[in-house]
Amino acid sequence: MTYTWLVVVGLLGAGVCDLVLLRTRLLIRKSFWVSYAIMFGFQLLVNGVLTGLGVVRYDPDTILGLRLAYAPVEDLGFGFALILLTLSCWVALGRRAAGLPVRGGAGRPNLARPVPAAPGRPARRPAPPGRRRPSPGSSPSDG
Repeated sequence: MTYTWLVVVGLLGAGVCDLVLLRTRLLIRKSFWVSYAIMFGFQLLVNGVLTGLGVVRYDPDTILGLRLAYAPVEDLGFGFALILLTLSCWVALGRRAAGLPVRGGAGRPNLARPVPAAPGRPARRPAPPGRRRPSPGSSPSDG
């Protein structure tokens, strides 16, 4: 398998993890693309230095031949897949730590886990989706 085909497999795998398996859907978020643009600049810098100085060399028969800042475009694909997969896992693990569903569920609370309370106050369960919890000191008719 050539370097180019490995990149295609890596990109598809990272996309499937983001959109289907973990359902973090970073690929459709503007914040992801802004973050990636920042990382892309540094990736070009590092790849350009390493390949420009000859520290890293590629077999011309296994790459497309297109280069950007001395680095083959395949390197940019691998970097994208690495960043996407890392951030997707980060978001999914953060959801788990917060008691939110790891897959799907756009921010719905996990009702099986109590919400941590402020010091000196008892823990409480979150309100079910679609229902507001009354503020302290208000009566149910204040609605």
